[in-house]
Amino acid sequence: MWAITCAFSAYPAHSVQTSVSTATVRYTPRLSIPVNPFVPEVVKAVDSLHSEFRAVDNLVAHNSTRVLKAFHNARLGSHHFGGSTGYGHDEAGGREALDQAFAEIVGAESAIVRSQFFSGTHAITCALFALLRPGDELLAVAGAPYDTLEEVIGKRDSGGLGSLQDFGVKYREVPLAEDGGLDWNALMSAVKPETKCALIQRSCGYSWRQSLSVNDIGRAIQIIKMQNPECSVMVDNCYGELVESIEPPMVGADLMAGSLIKNPGGTIAPCGGYVAGKKKLVEAAAARLSAPGLGVDCGSTPGDIMRAFFQGLFLSPQMVGEAIKGSFLIAEVLASKGYKVQPLPRVPRSDTVQAVQLGSRERLLAFCEAVQRSSPVGSYTKPIAGTSPGYASEVIFADGTFIDGSTSELSCDGPLREPFTVFCQGGTHWTQWGLVLGEVLKSI
Repeated sequence: MWAITCAFSAYPAHSVQTSVSTATVRYTPRLSIPVNPFVPEVVKAVDSLHSEFRAVDNLVAHNSTRVLKAFHNARLGSHHFGGSTGYGHDEAGGREALDQAFAEIVGAESAIVRSQFFSGTHAITCALFALLRPGDELLAVAGAPYDTLEEVIGKRDSGGLGSLQDFGVKYREVPLAEDGGLDWNALMSAVKPETKCALIQRSCGYSWRQSLSVNDIGRAIQIIKMQNPECSVMVDNCYGELVESIEPPMVGADLMAGSLIKNPGGTIAPCGGYVAGKKKLVEAAAARLSAPGLGVDCGSTPGDIMRAFFQGLFLSPQMVGEAIKGSFLIAEVLASKGYKVQPLPRVPRSDTVQAVQLGSRERLLAFCEAVQRSSPVGSYTKPIAGTSPGYASEVIFADGTFIDGSTSELSCDGPLREPFTVFCQGGTHWTQWGLVLGEVLKSI
């Protein structure tokens, strides 16, 4: 009898008996080690970010635990994945289970997670119109809001299409401090008796400023409520979900809203948004999405979308973790090349946005073109700067994504105005940014 034994370096030997002979043959395979695909600058950065990446892994484990617990408490089953048509009355409880799980994850009394929200701006708008009435005042406490909210508020003319100012809602903003953070001294006296809603934008938007941590948001809420306990606090939470171990409702936010094709969709939600917070206010926002009296119990979710919402939410801690690692890598590499970055290298993150000042229109265009060339979808296309609905300036987008506009997959964009800053978001794996940066460094 021959006994043929294959010995692999990482596994115990296995013997295979045949009827040919009694000899023993040992075979040790040679391991094939691929050539490092990263440019030297990325290799050096990765080697230096070990402790930051480990901290992100711990965050992912913590947030995955609370997502899993919420799914268990909602008793999620495959019957919740079915779609519905028409009024949506015959859906099998998926809507309720998703709302319950989402609310628990973010520490809110209630939530609505719906495909009918077609952007984060849409969800935020429903929340603002739920909170404000003619004669009320909206106060933005973190400087100017994101460009797409300007026409909603009436800060930029909406052409009479029904901005908050068209309905008699007044607006003020508290400018940022010189260091780019909240102006705490100004905030101490900013809230008036007619201020019915304070808007806190967590992410930097298109401003060169620090994104706000949840602890910063909690401190701001305390200051606002001290001046006017009846003032509701609304948080634009886009790009901030699951970046920390706590969320704004856990520190007193009355309402928050965002998009599902950003962090909480886990890169696979095909559309949608959410509003979460106090039950009465969530119901008011739902009435703005639908109509008074219809509330949260109507609206079909056809096809396989409900399953994608649940699965995306389950994956979101991991996808957010990869995006955070990507932001660390971008900051480390481009700061080493002399570019100004926000946040700074190795500083804890409060959102998934990494801003880089490129200093010229040509570099901004080249950066976005390099990202597009490195994307899985539409790599053969060239992004062109132009006007886009809701934006005040020319904007360039690079987003070769499977879901249109899904910034969580990996994208960058920026307004064509001084100081020509590119805003990078997302990334299903930090190694994707590692590869993209090699192309970027050749281009700028």
